[in-house]
Amino acid sequence: MTVALSAPRSTLPDLRRLWTDAPAFTALALVLALALIPLYAAMALETRLFHGDSPWLKPVKFHYALALYTLTLAFCARFMPARTRASRAWRWFTAAVVVAILAEVVWLSAAAMLNTASHFNSTIPAFTAVYGLMGVFAVLLTSASLVMGLSIWRNAATGLPSALHLSVALGLILTFALTIPVAGYLSANNGHFVGASTRTLWLMGWSRDAGDLRVAHFLATHALHVLPLSGLLAVRLAPARATSLVWVSATAHAALVVFTFLQALHGRPFLPFLG
Repeated sequence: MTVALSAPRSTLPDLRRLWTDAPAFTALALVLALALIPLYAAMALETRLFHGDSPWLKPVKFHYALALYTLTLAFCARFMPARTRASRAWRWFTAAVVVAILAEVVWLSAAAMLNTASHFNSTIPAFTAVYGLMGVFAVLLTSASLVMGLSIWRNAATGLPSALHLSVALGLILTFALTIPVAGYLSANNGHFVGASTRTLWLMGWSRDAGDLRVAHFLATHALHVLPLSGLLAVRLAPARATSLVWVSATAHAALVVFTFLQALHGRPFLPFLG
């Protein structure tokens, strides 16, 4: 008697689809990651300090953040309708987003080379003039999450459980909806601290004794990670109530962003006992 053995079905996502579903975002994520090598080299060789840190620290942080963002978009692209991904409009839009991100990192590296501020720079006319344009680019690159989220929301053929489908779409949409108002206020505030800050949290740089608008901004930009994770946990642990739990998670995350934003406006640090 012959017994047919079938290969076990993998539950892991096919990462090869990153290149087929979102080649521009995948390539950009790789470029941003590889660019960390010369950035770390510059940091090691740099003898100057800017506000107590290497001027290359900010470009390094942004490269990590933008590489993660573009890689997340590349992964989520598989849940969009194939027809949308193949459309000329989508290809032009992704190209514009890529240009916006590249412009942002070039701007940050230029500021590091000059050992000056990239944001809120009123001492160098060129940086003051280009700041508004960088704001437009920031809105453009963030809008990718909104466009993708709405496309996934309307796609009934994602192959995902309904709650997980909802969490992916909501995470992307909330990333835009929460980030834009917080970032808009931050850019117009002429600084991210509210009050005089003398101590900061290691790695994150958040103030320990003043309000810091970057906390709300950080939480807002990571909604596209938090919500899908909550959806995945809900589907695994409480499938019967998974959809309701996703909505609860989305509401809670939005409330946390609003809370930390208002907390910063009142000059109060987030979790001051840390650091």
